[in-house]
Amino acid sequence: MSDILDSIKQLTPREIVTELDRHIVGQDDGKRAVAVAIRNRWRRQQLPEEMRREVAPKNILMIGPTGVGKTEIARRLARLTGAPFIKVEATKYTEVGYYGRDVESMVRELVENAIGLVRDRERENVKEEAQRRVEDRLLEMLAPPPASFDVGTTESGDSAERFERTREKMRAMLRAGELEQRKVEFTSEQKAVPMMLTGMGIEQADMDLQGMFEKILPKQTIRREMTIAEARKYLFEEECDALINQDNVNAEAIDLAENMGIIFLDELDKIVAVEGGRGADVSRQGVQRDLLPIVEGTTVQTRYGYVKTDHVLFVAAGAFHRAKPSELMPELQGRFPIRVELKDLTKEDFIRILTEPKSSLTKQYTALMETEGVKLVFTEDAIDALASYAHQVNQTTQNIGARRLYTIMERLLEELSFEAPDMKMGRVEINAGYVKERLEEISQDEDLSKFIL
Repeated sequence: MSDILDSIKQLTPREIVTELDRHIVGQDDGKRAVAVAIRNRWRRQQLPEEMRREVAPKNILMIGPTGVGKTEIARRLARLTGAPFIKVEATKYTEVGYYGRDVESMVRELVENAIGLVRDRERENVKEEAQRRVEDRLLEMLAPPPASFDVGTTESGDSAERFERTREKMRAMLRAGELEQRKVEFTSEQKAVPMMLTGMGIEQADMDLQGMFEKILPKQTIRREMTIAEARKYLFEEECDALINQDNVNAEAIDLAENMGIIFLDELDKIVAVEGGRGADVSRQGVQRDLLPIVEGTTVQTRYGYVKTDHVLFVAAGAFHRAKPSELMPELQGRFPIRVELKDLTKEDFIRILTEPKSSLTKQYTALMETEGVKLVFTEDAIDALASYAHQVNQTTQNIGARRLYTIMERLLEELSFEAPDMKMGRVEINAGYVKERLEEISQDEDLSKFIL
């Protein structure tokens, strides 16, 4: 956990916002809120133990139409901090007693994510020793030792020396990469996979059923034949598993998930029950009731141990078109004290989205066309025209935010993408006239744009 704390310590809220600005246009309020929340994770860890227990995370509720950057902020944040992070949709959960996934499974997924992070770090620590062991195992396959040496004879001493010389030559060739295509055979264990005749994945079970089946079912050994290049990867995984203490990994992962874990809960507005609703609405209200103790702080049983959610940071998001945040259960509302409203995208925002981010759509399509030897150039008036059409179609049909640019760009470059392999080489300039020719008719016809754009 100290590694993650060090990385967060180096990131001030201002630096986090600057980093998010490289990928996301606008929405400064949302960026500032998550930046402060992340910094507070580090601040809490610096407090005395007694005070640390009392400081609860300030959960965030982001409200705004689809396609304005709610999910993207959370996704980029996870990469930035390196903390355990999962994104889940509130709509895929059902109330306990109904068929489907219960809300506690999100905590289990968070722990799995934390275990992956800890294992990757531990693997780096044992990497050198694992590579040394892999090299020794490969040498034993390439130059197996003789069955025995006759003790006390001159020939036995010469044989032992010859074997060592051969082995060292093989080691040098192996390190130089000269034997990568030679095939070797080795025996490895294959875990028996039990058949589960239920709709629920085995990883979601409360008890460690997988571990139980592994103990009951007999272990199978199979003989594999592959090149040294392939065997090296396979053996490296085996040696890493042997060197890593799984119990320590589990304990550290649980501690990491409890203190640094972030759960992004998307589509929260979809679990608001409509007044007088029936059927699915009953389960929606139940999901809110089940979510409450998780967000409030409870203990969840996982296959790796018990996990407390008291200090897990929850970031929820929803469009809230039909429902309002005030229609959520009062207790659940109180668990998201920080409310951030994300704004609709303007034409100027679309222009910035097409040009400013590190991997903007125009840069992506330019790179894709370069693979065919076609140089694609977007002029300023073309960018302006694309932004105008995106904003116009969003206003006249369903507003899907920045996602509208995907459909417009695909429509714009459909013919070029098809013809590019036959062009071989060339330069194509996309200007306002090119954009108007391909999009004007569709954007003006409201019925047609509903289906095509």
